[in-house]
Amino acid sequence: MTEPRRTLNRPPSNRAGLAAPAPIIFGFTDCQDTRKALRFFAERRISVHFVDLAERPAARGELRRFQERLGAAVLVDREHPRFRALGLHVSGDSPERLLARALTEPRLLRTPLVRSANRVSVGHVPEEWKAWVQAERRAGMEPEPGRRLSS
Repeated sequence: MTEPRRTLNRPPSNRAGLAAPAPIIFGFTDCQDTRKALRFFAERRISVHFVDLAERPAARGELRRFQERLGAAVLVDREHPRFRALGLHVSGDSPERLLARALTEPRLLRTPLVRSANRVSVGHVPEEWKAWVQAERRAGMEPEPGRRLSS
């Protein structure tokens, strides 16, 4: 069987029939903002993948992705009681060093951490998530019930 020929003016579709990757929400089940993020996507019938940081800490690569886009200082929650309990409020560590510490102490992170394809957000930012959903609709890829949100 011969391979189909491609035309020069139209790239091949790499999404034919494939579901887009689901947004991933990193957070804690006892975090109000994480529950708000889960509810936001559930109300729009967009399936998500939830990672409970209490059971499974974020991987170094995942945190690096958020750090590259938003900066290390944004990811660290300096207001959380765990930050003070560890004495980090007086230690003067750099945000990068605090982020490395967050690999073993996930409560140091601001939650929820939300990633959808190449987009990332930290904290409760429904305006940003709405923009993601609207961008999907404008691209003609409106998420149907049970469909996943893509880039």
